[in-house]
Amino acid sequence: MKTDSTTTKKKHQGRNVRRLRQALGIKQEVIASALNITQQAVSHYEQKQEIDDDTLVKIAQALNISVELIKELEEDPATIYIENNTFEDGSQVGTVGLMGENTNIYNPIEKIIELSNEKAALYERLLQVEKEKIALLEELLKEKK
Repeated sequence: MKTDSTTTKKKHQGRNVRRLRQALGIKQEVIASALNITQQAVSHYEQKQEIDDDTLVKIAQALNISVELIKELEEDPATIYIENNTFEDGSQVGTVGLMGENTNIYNPIEKIIELSNEKAALYERLLQVEKEKIALLEELLKEKK
């Protein structure tokens, strides 16, 4: 016989603020300046189980999200594990492939920058070729006159 035990978990609003802030790519300093408080105060709020409603509304406005999202976001154990075991920029990250070889994981932003630089180099070469073509055509035009 099964018994359903429904327990309502208390949501950790501070952790929810931190998770949403990080997901949006916003630094604590940005929130602090929007609320006219220090970065340390934002850090303190992110450690609190419950945040008072007035402050929660201000934080939600600074993040451009709804207060309900902060209040109702549930913690998934897998998400917490991944968040606590992520690597910062510049760290060596790799995964072991099926055959045991090391496969690199690339930062997509770095790849975009690399492609942008390649594109700029191609445009520079194209411009140089066009300049050479114009110079050659001008030379041919002078010879005909």
